[in-house]
Amino acid sequence: MGRPKAWLPFGPEVLLQRVVRLVSTVVDPVVVVAAADQNLPPLPPTVIAVRDEIAGRGPLQGLAAGLAALPNEVEYVFATATDAPLLRPAWIPCLHEIGGDYDLIIPSVDGYPHPLAALYRRTAVLPVIKDLLRADRLRLVGLMDAVRTRVVTREELASVDPEFETLRNLNSPDEYIAALRIAGFDTPDDDCARPEFRPEREIGVRAFGTD
Repeated sequence: MGRPKAWLPFGPEVLLQRVVRLVSTVVDPVVVVAAADQNLPPLPPTVIAVRDEIAGRGPLQGLAAGLAALPNEVEYVFATATDAPLLRPAWIPCLHEIGGDYDLIIPSVDGYPHPLAALYRRTAVLPVIKDLLRADRLRLVGLMDAVRTRVVTREELASVDPEFETLRNLNSPDEYIAALRIAGFDTPDDDCARPEFRPEREIGVRAFGTD
């Protein structure tokens, strides 16, 4: 099919629509960060769509675009990827409860931190991300070292997501088919109908709380 991940069918929706709907059950507002020339599927009118004009700069560049687009009253922001259709909404308030007043609340499973399943304190993190980008420091470790970071363990999240489906990204046709089956949806009968994934750099940035 050769279609971008955001447009992959997933039950009655496409992938991006599903992720937006899932996070919208616990957060408001929702920001979607897309590449400059990327076509987005129809989204609810309350969604803020932002264009990231700079390619090849990784998650920090996308985070900067998304965080900057949010209203000033938003304190914590949850970031997730487009291709996380099995995300568990309860993951978000669980991180918030565990993290207290830390600036970055990030899960780490099997030694790997997951920046696109994490909470960010907007006012503390955005200036640091901008400084890192200006210095061409694009690795997440730079942000983790520069702000107050709470690493959340596998054990702390197991109660809300025992199989860690929130971290399941779709990077191959087989992973796409497996996620459809887990969600209880029909799968393509013909292997030729399986999508050929295109590399994408967009992320979805979700605001948590407006206090």
